[in-house]
Amino acid sequence: MAYAVLEHPPICFGVAGNDELIKKDTDYMTDFAGLDLAQPILRAIADEGYTTPTPIQGKSIPPLLDGRDLLGVAQTGTGKTAAFALPILDYLSEEPGKAVPNKPLALILAPTRELAGQINDSFRNYGRYLPLRSTVIFGGVSARPQIQAMNRGVHVLVATPGRLLDLMNQGQVRLDEVEIFVLDEADRMLDMGFVRDVKKIIAALPKERQTLLFSATMPKSVQSLADGLLDDPVRVEVAPAATTVEKVEQQVLFVPKDKKRALLGELLLDEDIARVLIFTRTKHGANRVARHLHQCGIEADAIHGNKTQNARQRALKGFRLGQVRALVATDIAARGIDVDGVTHVINFDLPNEPESYVHRIGRTARAGANGMAISFCDHDERAYLRDIEKTIRQSVPVMEDHPYHAVEIANDPGTAKRPQQQKKRQGQKQGQPRRNSGRWGRSGRGVRKAA
Repeated sequence: MAYAVLEHPPICFGVAGNDELIKKDTDYMTDFAGLDLAQPILRAIADEGYTTPTPIQGKSIPPLLDGRDLLGVAQTGTGKTAAFALPILDYLSEEPGKAVPNKPLALILAPTRELAGQINDSFRNYGRYLPLRSTVIFGGVSARPQIQAMNRGVHVLVATPGRLLDLMNQGQVRLDEVEIFVLDEADRMLDMGFVRDVKKIIAALPKERQTLLFSATMPKSVQSLADGLLDDPVRVEVAPAATTVEKVEQQVLFVPKDKKRALLGELLLDEDIARVLIFTRTKHGANRVARHLHQCGIEADAIHGNKTQNARQRALKGFRLGQVRALVATDIAARGIDVDGVTHVINFDLPNEPESYVHRIGRTARAGANGMAISFCDHDERAYLRDIEKTIRQSVPVMEDHPYHAVEIANDPGTAKRPQQQKKRQGQKQGQPRRNSGRWGRSGRGVRKAA
């Protein structure tokens, strides 16, 4: 459908060069009732207990309702899913019509299965009073139910790139009727090597559409993609690119590599660390840490790319319900986990990409709550820490009050060449951890806002 014949042009998500920047933090609507959304959507928002838009929502929704392309730069946990879901639902509700088999009207691309599932849940929650259908497709599970859903017809399709291309090649998904395209977590999408898949999908979209692109950081690769994707977009930036969540208290602990698991066990004796995400660099490392925590009597599970989708969903469910206290993850989960009440993030291994640090610690202090991020740093990771501090434009405070503090690592300026990723297995046995005095706890809690 061309813009010329639309009473309300489609919503597009993307990036371009001549973008208009909404600058003032206070320059946005401060209640959902004033955003001119359809009444069934406002009713669903009220059911969720939301009354006040977050800055990214208040700044994004009005230009999207006007049909503008948009580039959104926002930290994790800022409510950006609702920022695009609500105006999409509003647009589609004007002339809902019957869903056409295999031809969605809105397409949202996400980098991970978990994130795609959560976005689809948001569409269903906010659209519960509308005659609209949505579905999600991703790999790791049988394609049959996904094909059946597409054959019945959906208005909104949320997908990961790989499975979407598979179904497109089978003729089960056609994108020639898409009016609204959203590329979410664009920086992570490119980090995970999806750039070719994304370009193939974009090539199958109609030329006339609205495009939205959201990203927590804005490296040159994302800006280049945006420049070719968006048409005169509005740029909405609620925090400077690559800055960390203000309410996350950060600490770094210098520790020898072979003492990391012992230190982790000691920290988790503190009951204030009630719900913790622990990040490792490798899948095998995640499994080893989870096993070590079990041996220490701590309920833990691991989530990474080698796990089946059912195993990942079970681990996430246990974490949400509080049955699992510690969830050990690789960076695949940094963008795909949206769990309320994560009190702490622990970087067991520092990421070798500074932007990943931002996404990791953004899993805590979500929607206004407080949180703490604790990072272990061994000798080989000293250069990683230096890059992280340069990216976030601040020094991470050092915590020396632990039994494994390594002065020689702390005194290393980190100017040596960045090390290659280590693949050597760690087989050292760990000592019995001792009781912690509670210095790692956080007590702050915030008001829940739309995700």
